[in-house]
Amino acid sequence: MFSALLFLAQLTYAQSSRRDINVKDINRLLDEWHGAAAVGDSSYFNYFDEDSYYLGTDCKEVWTLQQFKDYAMPSFRRGSAWSFKKKKRHIFLGKYGHYAWVDETLDTWMGLCRGTGVLEKKDDRWVIKHYSLSVLISNEIIYDYVKMLDKDN
Repeated sequence: MFSALLFLAQLTYAQSSRRDINVKDINRLLDEWHGAAAVGDSSYFNYFDEDSYYLGTDCKEVWTLQQFKDYAMPSFRRGSAWSFKKKKRHIFLGKYGHYAWVDETLDTWMGLCRGTGVLEKKDDRWVIKHYSLSVLISNEIIYDYVKMLDKDN
């Protein structure tokens, strides 16, 4: 009986430790990824899986990885694409530790934005499968924002 309890305690500790390592790895990956954009380092695109999607703030910005590269590379060639600073981040791991999803609040040139993403662990390396960026608009000004959109149509 005691050995069974000890085994369960060790298993729980190992699972918790593995979770902590994965969360730490994902945090590091996202920090490096945002950092690469800030200095125009095109290794930024290596953080994506080959069949990834990126959704930008404009409704037309639904891109495969190659489409996103084609759009963004001129900004990277200038030496700094964009600078997004993490204010807050939540990471959630799937049951078996192969998938994770994240939401983060970012300080950007557009004001506060929210990034949401899905990552997959492939060959002991986390890759971004899907990332979506949206501008956060407070409830206090949402009606003015909606009116502004109506004027554009």
